Amino acid sequence: MDWAFVHKTWDKWASTNIGYSGHPLKAALLINYDPTGPSRLLSTIAEQEGMRANPIELSHFVDFIKQNKLQTELFIIGSNQYLITSIHENWFSARCINTSKPAGEGAIVIQTAAYILVAMYEGSIGPASRAMAAADQLTWQLGRKNL
Repeated sequence: MDWAFVHKTWDKWASTNIGYSGHPLKAALLINYDPTGPSRLLSTIAEQEGMRANPIELSHFVDFIKQNKLQTELFIIGSNQYLITSIHENWFSARCINTSKPAGEGAIVIQTAAYILVAMYEGSIGPASRAMAAADQLTWQLGRKNL
C-alpha cells in the first residue's frame, strides 16, 4: 500500500473540501478496511479531519458494514446516530436522527478496495450533492492506485 500517496492525496483533498464555511464537508474519516482479511485484523483510522473519532466506536461501525446491517440498524459516529436513507453498490447515504442543527446533518459512506470513506455534511439536498461530489473526488483519486 502506498501510504505516502494516500497521505498526500488526503491532505490536498481535505484542505479544499473540509471545513465549516464554504466547504462541502464538515468532517471526514478514512478507515483502513479489508473485507477479505482475517477477523483479527482490526481496521484503523488512516486519516481524519474535522473530528476526533473513537477507534472503539469505529470498530462497531466497521462491524456494522461487515455484517451488512445497513437496512436493519442505525450506526453511530461520535455522538450522532445515523439512519441509512439510500444504498448503492459501493456506497450509502444516511441522515443523522439526533442532530440539533436546523437543516440536519448527513453522511456519505463509500467503500473502496482498501478503505472506507465517511464524509459528513450539514444541510439537506444541495449540501448532500456537494458532499457526494467531494467524496467521489477522493475515492476516484484513490482508485487510480487501486486503493
